[in-house]
This record gives sequence, structure tokens and C-alpha cells, in this order.
Amino acid sequence: MEDDDDCPPLELPPRVPSPPAPAPSDASPVGVTVITGYLGAGKSTLVNYILNEQHGKRIAIVLNEFGEEIGVERAMINEGQGGALVEEWVELANGCVCCSVKHSLVQALEQLVQRKDRMDHILLETTGLADPAPLVSVLWLDDQLESSIRLDSIITVIDAKNFRVQIDEHKNSSSFPEAFHQIAFADVVILNKIDLVKDNVEDLEKHIHDVNALVTVVRSVRCQVDLNEVFNRQAYGAKELLDYCKSIPPDRRHDNSISTLCIYEQDPVNLAKVESWLEDLLWEKKSTLDIYRCKGILYIHDSDQVHTLQAVREVYEVMPARKWLETESRMNKIVVIGRNLDINALQDSFSGCKG
Repeated sequence: MEDDDDCPPLELPPRVPSPPAPAPSDASPVGVTVITGYLGAGKSTLVNYILNEQHGKRIAIVLNEFGEEIGVERAMINEGQGGALVEEWVELANGCVCCSVKHSLVQALEQLVQRKDRMDHILLETTGLADPAPLVSVLWLDDQLESSIRLDSIITVIDAKNFRVQIDEHKNSSSFPEAFHQIAFADVVILNKIDLVKDNVEDLEKHIHDVNALVTVVRSVRCQVDLNEVFNRQAYGAKELLDYCKSIPPDRRHDNSISTLCIYEQDPVNLAKVESWLEDLLWEKKSTLDIYRCKGILYIHDSDQVHTLQAVREVYEVMPARKWLETESRMNKIVVIGRNLDINALQDSFSGCKG
């Protein structure tokens, strides 16, 4: 079985020094993709594939302890404010760059932004954490980064063979596999190592969609995927939300109590009441509802603009997207992913937001 720990260290070509070029002030934000997945699922294999593939994309890859993990000699260290450390950038022949981050993700991203005229995308690999919400908070809320980068998507790499074991074990216990947790936050799941699975792969995909009805599943062997399936998903963009909400899937409930539920409301709602409703739901946690993700469109009272809603854990954003079209049926549609959800309680509480 493929295992990230057993992979030989990747040998990188020597760094070619070049001064960073300041980005134009009117440049569009650079997309950031967050990759999660447990040790052995294939995260490092995916990174190695991107670093070696001639894909024509200029991708910056930010990893923890990157230089030491893959055998690159320790480069000169830059010490930032508060003692934050960022390794010197290593440039690769295929246009990618990579670095190691010590303590300060924001500092590393700020440095990348200064050279983003040469970057198409930023890939941020996590160290197997199940809940990416703290990273999302950084990408959404940091004032220095707000106009320079945009969260593109959260991708979870799943070991197909191990996932089958987790499903079977969960059927016979009350435990909650962390793999399900990671899937609940994902916009894309890379179902890796499908060559090692004799069972029906469609059945595994069904289990994934039972956990998260919104997610896109991409099958792979050794994480060799079409990068167009991975990058520039714009999962947090207004267009994706507007397109998606035209055909919201039916409610899905999994036996581990994770649900994907949909709230509908025909009448316009008051924006301030919606924000108060979200804060009660995401911050106060007065009930047993455990909300992972929310996304949808809002029909706001006294506004001709479609508003989009995105939330990951405690972080949420409501933004006007564009004017309602004459042919559109104006209504509120919100998808909620979480545990112990009660559709009646959610629907009733949201109905209280009507303007």
C-alpha cells in the first residue's frame, strides 16, 4: 500500500535566485487551496505530483517544515516580526515554488503576494488536522490578506482502502471517524488508491455524499488527477453559489448523524436578523446542533441584489453578488452541513428572519 511516510524524499533542483517583483495594485486576488487528509492518505504524493508535473501552472506550495521533510538542505532563514520564521523560497523548473513555514502562515502568504504576478495559485498543505476552520479564519479575516488572496476550496484526500475499513468499523461502534469530519468540511474529495479497492467504488462515493452532499469526488491512483479538477474551483465565489443553488440536492442523512439539510423561505428576510440568526447558530451554540458548513443565497428585504452566504464553523460572510434577474424566482435557499441537525428547528428559527 502506498504510504506518504514510505515515499523517498523528493530531490528538488537548486534554487535559482530572482528578486521578488511587486504585484500591481489592481491585480486580482490569488486563489488559495487548503489540502487536508490523514497521514498516509496521499497528501505528500499529491504535492510531489504537482511539483514534478509539467502542467504549465505557476503554483506556490506552502508546507510545514517543508525543507527538512523532503531532504532539501536548509536554506537561509528570514526572521520576521515576533521571531516568525519562513524558509527561503525554492524555485522549480516547472514554474512552481515552495517554502517551509515556521510559526507564521500570514507572513509566508504576504511574501507570496509580493510576487503574485508570477503565481497562478497557492496550495496550503495542512498537517492532517481535521478541522480547517482556524485556517479559514486567517484567509477570510486577516486585514493584510483580505484583498490579495481568496479562499478557493478545501480539498480532502481520502485513502479509499482505509476508508472502507473506517466505514465497516463505524457500523459496529458509536465512534465518529475523523475522516467523516474532514469530508464534512471539504469542497472536493480526492478518493485516492482506488486501485487497492476491490469493492464497488460507487459505494464509497455514496458514503462520501451521505456525509457531504455538496462535495465533488475525484477518483485517483497515486493522486494523479487533472489539476483543473483541483484548482480554481471558486467554491467560495458568488458564481459557484448562484449556479449551485439552481439545483440544490435533496436532504441527505448518514447513520453517523451527519446531515446535509436545506432551508427554504419564499418571503424576503431582514439582513440584520439573518446575521443575528447566524451568530446565535454559530457562536452561541445554545442547542446540540453542531454546524460545520453553511452556504446559500438570500432574498433580502428592500434590496434588488442576490446575497450569498458562506460559513465555516464560526466564520461567516454575507455579500451582495448581483441583481436579481427578471426570470428568477426570488427566494432564500440555505444548505447546512453538520451533526445532530433538526430541520424543523432550523426552518422555524430562520423563518423568524423575515423582514
